[in-house]
Amino acid sequence: MKTKRVTVLVATTVVLALGASACGGSKDDKGGKGGAGAADAALTSIVNKSDKKGGTVSFEMSDEPDSLDPGNTYYGWVQNFSRLYGRTLTSFAPAPGKEGLKVVPDLAESLGKPSADAKTWTYTLKKGLKFQDGTPITSKDVKYAVERSNFAPEALSNGPTYFKAHLIGGDKYQGPYKDKNPAGIASIETPDDSTIVFKLKNAFADFDYLATFSQTAPVPRAADKGAEYVKHIVSSGPYKFSSYEEGKGATLVRNENWDPKTDSIRPALPDKITVRFGVKQETVDANLISDNLTVDGAGTGVAPATQPKVLTDAKLKKQTDNPYAGATSYIGLNVNVAPFNNIECRKAVQWGLDKASVQAAAGGDPKGDVASTLIPPSVAGYTKFNLYETAGNKGDEAKAKAALAKCGQPNGFKTNLSARSDRPSEMAMATAVQASLKKIGIEAEIKSFPAGKYFQNFAGNPSYVHANKLGMIMSAWGADWPTGFGFLDQIINGSAIKPSGGNNVQELNDPAINKMLNDGIATTDTAAREKIWGQVDKAVAEGATAVPLLYRKNLLLRPASATNVTVSEAYLGMYDYLLMGSAK
Repeated sequence: MKTKRVTVLVATTVVLALGASACGGSKDDKGGKGGAGAADAALTSIVNKSDKKGGTVSFEMSDEPDSLDPGNTYYGWVQNFSRLYGRTLTSFAPAPGKEGLKVVPDLAESLGKPSADAKTWTYTLKKGLKFQDGTPITSKDVKYAVERSNFAPEALSNGPTYFKAHLIGGDKYQGPYKDKNPAGIASIETPDDSTIVFKLKNAFADFDYLATFSQTAPVPRAADKGAEYVKHIVSSGPYKFSSYEEGKGATLVRNENWDPKTDSIRPALPDKITVRFGVKQETVDANLISDNLTVDGAGTGVAPATQPKVLTDAKLKKQTDNPYAGATSYIGLNVNVAPFNNIECRKAVQWGLDKASVQAAAGGDPKGDVASTLIPPSVAGYTKFNLYETAGNKGDEAKAKAALAKCGQPNGFKTNLSARSDRPSEMAMATAVQASLKKIGIEAEIKSFPAGKYFQNFAGNPSYVHANKLGMIMSAWGADWPTGFGFLDQIINGSAIKPSGGNNVQELNDPAINKMLNDGIATTDTAAREKIWGQVDKAVAEGATAVPLLYRKNLLLRPASATNVTVSEAYLGMYDYLLMGSAK
């Protein structure tokens, strides 16, 4: 697996990238010491390089997160942010461009050691790892973290379900709050304090990617209070919480028991990190423009209303980065909400939707390209096809009405369309969808909900969805890791349907598709495995349960005082929060 080569390469990349400024650094317009950079400079380089410690990095975002608990989150920005206080078995390298897609060891000494059949994966922890109170981090703390995050939906409902779906006995284990046996699930073994072994019921070629998830950030059993743990998170990283106020924000300060000798990927430059929730997006943008903020935590880019200002002002445009997010905006058509239990009614939406108008509403080309597949082009396994191609991506009224006739709704029908109220771009897209479908007789009433609870309480909660007839659900999804399985599994696999916090908003549970996913991840030949992901994507399109809208791009703005700014391809085209500092 070329473990040593990858580790040395990435460690050298980070050290050289951040250490260059000590020797003067580059002062050209691609970024460098003291420079604000040029437009898109952070896509392939580190802008405003610095190794200076101190100062405060400030975050703001338009809503609150699903949770800052590493074991109870699925938002990409929290996965990125939580690496400041939660170390995982492996991590993505904090480096520019494609280097940032490499998986490197974090808590572990090396990448995982698989058995010949890739059903058993073993990791050995580094020596000298400590929690914020100075107690040693052991393999049992990592095991417990996985158990609480995957097997206790009654308390922690937001995260992915990979471990539950693939560990031997994962379908039977009740989790640490219900199962009082301290030994926990038998398929995670901890033969000593440094070794953790995962035993899977099927081969899992992407397991090192899975180990990057915040669910492997260690949690001491004695400190765990279930859903209340978020109020007193125990740090394993360079920062710890000095304050946390639900719905309002948090402050992090240095963790004196973090040992940089055990950590080659975190420069830990600022002395303090602040994050504020519930700030209107346009206000976040204004604070970035006035250099009163380091970074927009959500990482999805400026609001549509701000976009013209930053693109027409020559100085501000130089401070923008417009990366592809490795993500797709789409509409999930819930198969358990009539009339979308009829494939022809779903096809009517596919044919009738004017995607060009949706793209324009989002902000045009800077916000993404019109999509025809779920998997975006930047993810391994992408296969180009378009089963519902229309001229200019403007829809085909005749084919839509023919599908409506076939599904027994020749005059159209009424349905509800959900979207996130604090995301101006998504609300604009939903309004365009509504107007587009009205032309073919489909009346979609928009129901808006806050992003922080969108999946937990509303769009990802089947009981609420059915009771409130949310037939169409606006969603945006980025790869958990940059392969077809890492993109598709949690949004189309029946095993990912949960009582709340689910992301399979279509409630798609097709045995053939489920089998294709499981067979694909068990295929150890990379080329063959990637071919399967395109086949799965096409099978979903044939069922018409998801309507791809845009291959998303983020129009990011970096203030002049932000240092070590680079876009992370692994974290959905947002800035890499591990590297960032502030000149203030």
